[in-house]
Amino acid sequence: MNPKTDILIAGGGIVGLATAWRLLQRYPGRKVTVLEKESGVARHQTGHNSGVIHSGIYYKPGSFKALLCRRGYTDMVAFCREHSVPHDICGKLVVALSDAELPQLETLRLRAEANGLKGVTVIERERIREFEPHVGGRKALHVPETGIVDYVRVSEVLAEQIRSLGGEVLLSARVDSLRTLPDAKVIKAGEREFTAGFFINCGGLMSDRVARLDGIDPGLDIVPFRGEYYDLAPEAKGLVRNLIYPVPDPAFPFLGVHFTRMIGGGVECGPNAVLAFKREGYRKSDINLRDMAQVLANPGFRKLAVKHWRMGLGEFHRSFSKAAFVKALQRLLPDVRGEMLTPAGAGVRAQALRRDGSLVDDFAFAQGERSLHVLNAPSPAATASLAIGAEIADRFAASA
Repeated sequence: MNPKTDILIAGGGIVGLATAWRLLQRYPGRKVTVLEKESGVARHQTGHNSGVIHSGIYYKPGSFKALLCRRGYTDMVAFCREHSVPHDICGKLVVALSDAELPQLETLRLRAEANGLKGVTVIERERIREFEPHVGGRKALHVPETGIVDYVRVSEVLAEQIRSLGGEVLLSARVDSLRTLPDAKVIKAGEREFTAGFFINCGGLMSDRVARLDGIDPGLDIVPFRGEYYDLAPEAKGLVRNLIYPVPDPAFPFLGVHFTRMIGGGVECGPNAVLAFKREGYRKSDINLRDMAQVLANPGFRKLAVKHWRMGLGEFHRSFSKAAFVKALQRLLPDVRGEMLTPAGAGVRAQALRRDGSLVDDFAFAQGERSLHVLNAPSPAATASLAIGAEIADRFAASA
């Protein structure tokens, strides 16, 4: 007999776990089950996250990213305090390196104001050096509402909370097929079948494929971009006090190489952003022919590649040239040297791409029959995860 559950969630990353926790809080009598295909939670985007608690400075006012990041920031800090998860609201600098970047710096300041950030100030070169003595720059934004945390630990605590509230987190359980019955969903995961009253897709890098299993045409495809990092040697950690970011290029969806103090005490430098040849490809040698074929056959990706080919070549060059990576880092931190850096891990961003070549710039959801699909949840999804979970609980309530 198939195990029965009221709500089944595919994906044991931080968004799926936060969703389960929010649903159990709101509906304490319901049975909620999370299926995770790996042998542990938070093994993909969440587990390869740089650990920043974002403030919401980058996102268009009124967007899901802006609204849910701001709510999520407050919720995440409160969750960490309540459950004794180590974190530090240390603040960061967003540094304009030339006069040409000052208009975009002002745009970010106005977005911070519109999004309700507190204490964001423009500082001159002398004040920059008070916060970060080794950073150059013309001007900077000081953003006090930015922090660091270990999102894997947050996910582990969420899993503990789910189980304590009567929910289940089942591992090594990949969703292989979905069937819709008049009054239920039937979900097959390996040799097991589950009957659920409602299905929620928090599949991250596989979210578009899971949606198609449910008969949903998401109108987009996930394109994986790998971000590669270096660690700053222990003897050089004094070069970075907290978090140092460049002014981002508004035409490109990534923030550029930056410096992040980690909650464990190290300093991470990067990332670049290169096309990954496998959706879960954390190494240069990771290749999956199906994943590659899907990207190359996508007319939207071809349009994107033509538009950004120069920038793409630069990112690939930095991927294979440490000297080029160091040169990019030295724009923010002139004193950094190649011998101070050792290769670190990498993450893969699930970037949703429309078929016209435009990037999906906001969190994206799709409603199905007795189902809800989270189709685009890149950064700041970890920061916003508890707010995203509450949003999904609202949508479940509206559809129930």
